[in-house]
Amino acid sequence: MILSMTGFASATRDFPGGLLSIELRAVNHRYLDVQMRLPEELRVIEAQMRELIAGRVTRGKVECRVGISQNDNDNQQLELNPDMVQRLLAISNQVKTIAPQMRELGMGELLRWPGVLKSNSLPPEVLQQLCLDGLKVVLEDFRATRGREGEKLAQVLRDRLESMAQIISDIKPRLPLILDAYRAKLSARLQEALGNVDDDRIKQEFALFAQKIDVDEELERLSTHLSEIRRILKTGGQVGKRLDFLMQELNREANTLGSKSVATETTQASVELKVLIEQMREQIQNVE
Repeated sequence: MILSMTGFASATRDFPGGLLSIELRAVNHRYLDVQMRLPEELRVIEAQMRELIAGRVTRGKVECRVGISQNDNDNQQLELNPDMVQRLLAISNQVKTIAPQMRELGMGELLRWPGVLKSNSLPPEVLQQLCLDGLKVVLEDFRATRGREGEKLAQVLRDRLESMAQIISDIKPRLPLILDAYRAKLSARLQEALGNVDDDRIKQEFALFAQKIDVDEELERLSTHLSEIRRILKTGGQVGKRLDFLMQELNREANTLGSKSVATETTQASVELKVLIEQMREQIQNVE
């Protein structure tokens, strides 16, 4: 299947003393652009989280947001770490001896120092692993969401392909009649402009001009591109850039069809094809 670059997924994980929430959201982007919103406790695993995301997502602007909310309950207790306090005070006294003008550590500064207060909440390394495991689960859901959205995009593209194939199928059988009508018109104009003109001269002039207005090759290439797009949609995978390139090729052929047109039928076919191509291009901008 093909994947959409837009998607959203989230999950929460309970842990002693709090709740961990992980959220992924993405929009279309030319390349992979990952933006992280992490609490300080989890900054140490940012590189690992980016690696996990890059392993599952190749294109899109992805925002990963992780939050930690603490639960106020009786089970969470704080204990003073006397050894840490003594070490800090000893260091503070040494600094005071070297630089008497420096003030001593205040109570608030002391209590805020890492390791001074211990709690029965989850150790940092366990919380970090909980986050990594949770991210893996969210990424699976995220990919599934993008897959469902991608299938909707693929169906839209298939519908447009069928419409384009119908236009080509309708115009092809009418080309000989269009050329015959143009030959008669050209003959009448030559007769009017030059008087008596023999049939050989008219045939010669028409043969030269017929090469310039022949659109069989353009219609064949259009059909070939449509078949290739169908194959790509069936194969799936990371196809956004390939499909975007084929839109350029389709548009080129549709433009040539219009520039060679000598009848309203082919002109109208060119216009309708370009409208459908533009609609497909807009959808493909969201394909990974």
